[in-house]
Amino acid sequence: MESVVSFMMEKFDLSFYKEKKIFITGHTGFKGSWICKMLKNAGAEVTGYSLTPPTQPSLFEIAGIKQDVHSFVGDIRDYDTLKAVFDEVQPEIVFHLAAQPIVRDGYRDPVYTYETNVMGTVNILECVRNSSCVKSFLNVTTDKVYMNREWPWGYRETDELDGYDPYSNSKSCSELVTHSYKKSFFNNDRVAISTMRAGNVIGGGDFANDRIIPDCVRAAIKDEDIIVRNPFSTRPYQHVLEPLYAYLMVAAMQYTDSKYAGYYNVGPDDGDCYQTGALVDIFVSKWGDGIKWVSCYDGGPHEANSLKLDCSKLKAVFGWHPRWNLETAIEMVVEWSKCWRMGSDIRSCMDSQIKKFLERS
Repeated sequence: MESVVSFMMEKFDLSFYKEKKIFITGHTGFKGSWICKMLKNAGAEVTGYSLTPPTQPSLFEIAGIKQDVHSFVGDIRDYDTLKAVFDEVQPEIVFHLAAQPIVRDGYRDPVYTYETNVMGTVNILECVRNSSCVKSFLNVTTDKVYMNREWPWGYRETDELDGYDPYSNSKSCSELVTHSYKKSFFNNDRVAISTMRAGNVIGGGDFANDRIIPDCVRAAIKDEDIIVRNPFSTRPYQHVLEPLYAYLMVAAMQYTDSKYAGYYNVGPDDGDCYQTGALVDIFVSKWGDGIKWVSCYDGGPHEANSLKLDCSKLKAVFGWHPRWNLETAIEMVVEWSKCWRMGSDIRSCMDSQIKKFLERS
């Protein structure tokens, strides 16, 4: 029976979301824009609540995501405004992506980081608690929630949560807030609640500062050397569609049966946990044009050197597995970035990549 269930889940179809009412916080961000496009393609009725796009340029604007969703501009820290929009929409499924997502920005402004990542989680969970419409809630956190011991094997969902820096720690707190609400207010299974801890994501349309692939793309477009701060740090890199598909799968499965609610890692297999320098080597080979990179440690704040995830729980429960290896993921980044540079149809490029991803077994 278990093997049949796993097979069915591995073949999960996004058509589940057709005509479902979906609420997404942080929809104007990089991940938010991609998940909005996936849900729109699946026929969902999507409402987003977020600040204006966090970067200029932004994927949200370049890809015209606003035409795909009911878009509300608001601060996740503003409970009254958030609740007014939430109550108007009456969503069935909620994805909480809104966050201050950059480690170095957390050092620069820890108060804003904690307000957004911790109280923002409290606020959206209060909206869910004070409603009767929601059946499935998923909080997107990060692989950095774990107490980092710099060991060579992957962290499991049962390992201690205690991120080091303000960003990582605030996301650990967001996890703990979710766990408390789940046990305190939703232990009757009225709402199925999960958190998902994703490894580093890459993909077309990420324009954030202090991220290696956006730095690579910016340098390549300007025909400059790529500056790599720490070529020996190891991270679980994956294409953005990998965790987004997993989010959609888990939220759908727990919607149908709350026994699937839980805490899940989502990341690449060990073979795609690369040192940053090796990652940039692949990017350079895929981009071409004679670009190169240089190591330039800038003495920045503490960041983990080694970080891997054990995703065996997600695999065992849902029959999930990564679809694209790192080389393919970087090919997709280069394809999207060159499409944007040439002024080609970004929406068609995204649709093509989503289709390729979903067709890959």
